[in-house]
This record gives sequence, C-alpha cells and structure tokens, in this order.
Amino acid sequence: MRPVRTAARVLLAAVLLVAGVAHFAIAEEFLGQVPTFLPLREEIVLVSGVVELVLGAALLLPAGRHDDRRAVLGVVVAVFFVAVFPGNVWQAVDGSPSFGLDTATARVVRLLFQPLLVVWALWCTGGWEWLHRAAGRLRPHP
Repeated sequence: MRPVRTAARVLLAAVLLVAGVAHFAIAEEFLGQVPTFLPLREEIVLVSGVVELVLGAALLLPAGRHDDRRAVLGVVVAVFFVAVFPGNVWQAVDGSPSFGLDTATARVVRLLFQPLLVVWALWCTGGWEWLHRAAGRLRPHP
C-alpha cells in the first residue's frame, strides 16, 4: 500500500504546484472564487497561490522514519482545502463562469470534489492515522 500512497502524495503535490503556479499565470480565473465584498481580492489570490506552492513542495520532502511531520502536513493541507471551500461556494452562488464552469450544475458538481481533496490529503500522508492517535490521547482513560 505504501507505493500507492506515495504515488497519490506525489500526484497531490503536483496538483497543488500546478494550481499554485496558475494563481499567478491566470489570476483572473481565481478572482471568480473570491467574494466581491472582500478587500484585496487580487492579493488573496496570490497569497493562496503561494500557500499552494509551499504545501505542494512540502509534500515532496522526505519524512523521517518515526516522524509525524508528513501526517501533520496532510492535516494542514486538508485544513487548507476546507478553508478555500467557501470560495467554491461563492462561485456557485455568484454564478461566476471561472474555469469554464458556465452552468449552475457544473459549479455545484465542483463543490463535491472538495471533500475528496480533503480525504486524499489525509489518506496519502497518514493524516487519518495521526488524527486517530491524537484523538485517542485526548480521550479520558478510566
């Protein structure tokens, strides 16, 4: 299972790196996901692109043998995907055609993929297991 997880992690890193670069190359497309009532919309696009580049690069770093850093990174990536989800909701509500999503159905279907990204990040990094262990440490023991 380890080679499959590694491949999935490398693929996720590639997705994040490509998306991060796209934030700079086609920034106007990403503006469709930033609510118009927010200030500094262009800066939000650029900062989120930098975050994606950093997270993507970090996913490619080697992990230590008994090190939870990769699992914690997976949790951070999952939290990032949750944090940007309101932008996807905004695009659906606002009706922005960014990224070729020119129908309400296409924008709603896109929303369904965000939870898959969260699961992907947690699974391929060992984040699920780390969260389970962390939750076990928090439970009171009789």
